[in-house]
Amino acid sequence: MLAAALLSMACGAWLGLVRIGWNLPLPWQDQLGAHGPLMVCGFLGTLISLERAVALGARWGYAAPVLVGLGAISLDLGPLVSFPYASPVLVTAGSVVVVAIFAVVPWRQPSLFLLTMGLGAVAWVVGNAQWLDGASIYRVVFWWLAFLVLTIAGERLELNRVLRPTAATQAAFALAAILVLAGVAIEVRWPEAGVRVLGVGLITLTAWLALHDVARRTVRQHGVTRFMAVCLLGGYAWLGIGGAIALVFAPTLPGTLYDAVLHTVFLGFVMSMVFAHAPVIFPAIIGVPLPFRRTFYLHAGLLHVSVFLRSVGDLSDELGQWRARGAMLSAIALLLFLFNTALSITRQSGGAR
Repeated sequence: MLAAALLSMACGAWLGLVRIGWNLPLPWQDQLGAHGPLMVCGFLGTLISLERAVALGARWGYAAPVLVGLGAISLDLGPLVSFPYASPVLVTAGSVVVVAIFAVVPWRQPSLFLLTMGLGAVAWVVGNAQWLDGASIYRVVFWWLAFLVLTIAGERLELNRVLRPTAATQAAFALAAILVLAGVAIEVRWPEAGVRVLGVGLITLTAWLALHDVARRTVRQHGVTRFMAVCLLGGYAWLGIGGAIALVFAPTLPGTLYDAVLHTVFLGFVMSMVFAHAPVIFPAIIGVPLPFRRTFYLHAGLLHVSVFLRSVGDLSDELGQWRARGAMLSAIALLLFLFNTALSITRQSGGAR
């Protein structure tokens, strides 16, 4: 399942480079539209559903990553899959299982962070159902954005329990989550107004994370703790930037401003969170330690540089060529992330032997 997720990331990044203009070989000409589904559902969706299944500890929960992973593989294979709706059917079924996991877990431990992540999973199901119904990806993607943002925000709230947030602090968090969900719901009927509300929600959530997240304190420490905090704080900055672009420009159709909103959030914020949590999540999933190395800062730093270049290219007509360069650097950052992760695991295993 983890291999399926990483394969989806590689294929999705490759398709993204082709879409933005790099002259790379493409096995199937009609597969460019799979870029978003592969990155969001195939890569991140498989990882998140696998993490949830591990946390649940019940065999039936693993149906989620298996179904989503199979859907991702069918996207990778393109026209070789005879059933044209195999990917959306499998991914939608897997996301329903994720919702079922969140329906079971709160009975054991009711909390705001579980409710937030559960609502994120519901947003994923809604987006997947629209995708299955034939909706264009640009209309579906905001539901997927809400899925990832609420899932990550809920996880950060869970980890911040050590700070014992007050009722007012939790109410502010709930308001931010409601605004994000309201924005994507309004966007269905009134696209421009919905994107603006979504932007307000992202900015509000950024402010909450900047003020209340434990990363503000842990960034003063050393080793992997500081690395995680640096990635987290950098990701929060990109989340706020994406929210500001959505609020000011309200892009509803594919274009440079639309690209800026999506990639500041999906790359700048979400991938920063993946980099930050990889030293914790990967060992929990595969049962192998992932020792921190200073070289981890290379892929994290390169990611932020790439998002900066892409965003400047999106917002400036004169520097539009920076978009393609930023996209290539993002792909290199992902490749370097895999290399550093594999190298760290391999050296740890060698030392243990």
